[in-house]
Amino acid sequence: MDADLVVDCACKTGESPLWHPDEQRLYWVDIPRGQFFRYDPQTDAHEQCYEGEAVGGLTVQADGALLLFRQQCAVDLWRGHSTSRLIDEIPTERGTRFNDVIADPAGRVFAGTMSREGTPSRLYRVETDGSVSLMLDGLGLANGMGFTPDRSHLYLTDTLARKIYRFDYDQVTGELSRQEVFVEVPDQEGEGQPDGLTVDAEGGVWSARWGGGCVVRYSPEGIEEERVMIPTRYVSSVAFGGPDFDDLYITTAGGDDRGLNGPRAGSLFRIRPGVNGRPEFRSQILVDAGL
Repeated sequence: MDADLVVDCACKTGESPLWHPDEQRLYWVDIPRGQFFRYDPQTDAHEQCYEGEAVGGLTVQADGALLLFRQQCAVDLWRGHSTSRLIDEIPTERGTRFNDVIADPAGRVFAGTMSREGTPSRLYRVETDGSVSLMLDGLGLANGMGFTPDRSHLYLTDTLARKIYRFDYDQVTGELSRQEVFVEVPDQEGEGQPDGLTVDAEGGVWSARWGGGCVVRYSPEGIEEERVMIPTRYVSSVAFGGPDFDDLYITTAGGDDRGLNGPRAGSLFRIRPGVNGRPEFRSQILVDAGL
């Protein structure tokens, strides 16, 4: 399986790809540069559509707007022509930012944070009323997440621990329980570290490998079934897209030093994996407030 170059954009840290079903376009961010982009596969056109504060992750709101999860763990609503703040900050997270995020079936959002000196990475749950609940503490680096097709479990990556965890998930309450190690990536040359992930319609888990130059598919039992090499070392995240969700888009990093990281570092790639994905759930943060 070969990876096709989609957009040669030289992102410093390309991340958080997200398919927008209403627009039939893919969004993704360059975190440290505070930019995000969108790509239309029907026209093969792409554009930078935002520049500002760093954005660590995106969700699609119920009405099609985007939620931006960013510095100080603030949350903004973006409608293309205007940005409004929904959550000012999490006081205990000053000096850091949100990292990967995912909406759950009820419209809540699970959001990880970056670690910083003296403070570990954490996982929060943003409730639909805008309140924030701490779910997990003491993580190395909270990263890619995904739900099983039956919505009974949530996967969460801890990049620094080199592990993907699986939790029992209660759709009614949003609670997580019974944490177990789904996959542990060996600390060996060429393996890299697990980063962003997504789950296909058959329950297969596709995990990007930061420093490993590949995307790995695991069976629901945690067995490696496929490895797709990407022509650059820092592979950051993955997302299904397209009208039938049969394309897997892949973001990469390192475009700020292509002499070191390769001529396609930071680009957006795509593979046709032979299995379909599923649309991500939509966030519904403060929808009742009319925002």
